[in-house]
Amino acid sequence: MKTLKEGDKVPQFSAKDQDGNTINLSDYSGKKLIVFFYPKANTPGCTAEACNLRDNYKALQNAGYELLGVSADSQKQQSNFKNKYDFPFPLLADEDHTVLNIFGVWGPKKFMGREYDGIHRKTFVINEEGKVTKVIDKVKTKDHAAQLLD
Repeated sequence: MKTLKEGDKVPQFSAKDQDGNTINLSDYSGKKLIVFFYPKANTPGCTAEACNLRDNYKALQNAGYELLGVSADSQKQQSNFKNKYDFPFPLLADEDHTVLNIFGVWGPKKFMGREYDGIHRKTFVINEEGKVTKVIDKVKTKDHAAQLLD
């Protein structure tokens, strides 16, 4: 698992959002972008994280940020998640792991003694030139916006 680091240029990517629209990294050219990866829609930690970002969305926008959420959930699961909690940002349905692999967040995990491959909860801040300026490895799900606005 080779995770993007601060200073890395993010390779171009395209993926479908919850409504089937194609989202390209180039759509955010010249803008600051936060890409947050979460393991599974509608699970407690992921819901807490996304709701915290939703509740602080205006502050993040005022700081000049756009947001993108990404998981390997299907378009339908992402759509249900977005509608249920009224998220103002797109959620990418990366079922084929294209975006997950570009950022290097898909890989071996351990939970209760069991090893398996899955999504590592990480957040990347990307500047106007498409370079990573910050990586948050230890996401505080209930207070994630504060980690970004520091």
